[in-house]
Parts: sequence; structure tokens; C-alpha cells
Amino acid sequence: MNKEKRTQIFSRLRDADPNPTTELNYTSPFELLVAVILSAQATDVGVNKATDKLYPAANTPEAILALGVDGLKEYIKTIGLFNAKAENVIKTCRILIEKHNSIVPDSREDLEALPGVGRKTANVVLNTAFKQPTMAVDTHIFRVSNRTGIAPGKDVLEVEKRLVRLIPKEFLMDAHHWLILHGRYVCKARKPQCGSCIIEDLCEYKQKTS
Repeated sequence: MNKEKRTQIFSRLRDADPNPTTELNYTSPFELLVAVILSAQATDVGVNKATDKLYPAANTPEAILALGVDGLKEYIKTIGLFNAKAENVIKTCRILIEKHNSIVPDSREDLEALPGVGRKTANVVLNTAFKQPTMAVDTHIFRVSNRTGIAPGKDVLEVEKRLVRLIPKEFLMDAHHWLILHGRYVCKARKPQCGSCIIEDLCEYKQKTS
């Protein structure tokens, strides 16, 4: 996979979807942060169903903290691992109020210090809320990067660093969204839909499907 191929791949993905974004519903950096914490090992659809009820009732650190762990659980109990996630969100709200004037920080170090926020979650918030050219590598992006040859690597951190280094700069801001959507709807885990893929001729996957 060379630079020219990568440029063609991302040019096509951009032409097909010029303004990609997350499928999580949010209207503020705080709502996005909570949604991403809740989305670990859960679907965006499932998270949206919960937050569509939660956010009209509480969508600030103070309001969610006032719900308490048990009150928050009532809104998110349909999401996997909701007990641990409720604890993390409440702790995060308290830290945001006490240390950050209730404002979501725009630095990786501060974000990763919040309960329930790892490197991937921090990257999503930095990219989507604060327009920083980060790369949040989930299972979809890891699969697409290795399968296509765009940026193969043995673990998510290696793939993340290679993507940031190898993706042409003009595409880096939106690349995370293009890759995750491509993995979710086209380059699927069990059976990639190669026949209807707009980058099939550029992809270096050996076992292409019809």
C-alpha cells in the first residue's frame, strides 16, 4: 500500500460522504463524552435509545451528579455493563465540576484521567468535539486497516500510530469516521461486502468476496 493508493481510497470515501460524523446523538462536548463512555461494548443505537431519555432530564455534570448512581442506572440499564458505567459517569461528573469548572477538557492527559475514559474514548472526544486530528481505533477500524492494507498492525496502538502517520493530512480529520462507517456497513467482520465496495480495486485483501 503506497501513498497514492491511500490518497485514492480516502478521496473516494470523502466523495461518498463529505461530512461524516459519529452516529452517537449529542449536542455538547459533555453529552458526547458521556455517550462515548456508555458506548464501550455497546452499540450506538442502544446508547442513543438511553441518552434520548437521559439528556432531556439531565445533560450537565451537575444534573447527572444530582441523579446519583442509582438514578442514572434507571436511564442506562438497557446498556451492557451499566452498573460500572453509572459509577464511572458519576465520578467523571464530580471531577469535571471540581477540577474543570464543569467543562470537558480538550487535552488527552486530562481526558484519560477521567473514570471510564481510555485512549480510544479520549481520541473520539478530541476528534469529534474539538476537531483534533486523532484516530480512535475500535474493532472496525482495526479490521479495515489490516484487511485493506491501509495501516496494518498487531494491536490498536500500532494501527493508530500508523494511521496518523500514513493517512494524507488533508483526510486525517475525518478519517476516523470514514473508516468506522466503512467497517460497520461494508467491510464487515464475518462477510465483507466487497462487490459493493467503492475501494475494492484499491484494497489489498486477499480473500475478497463477490
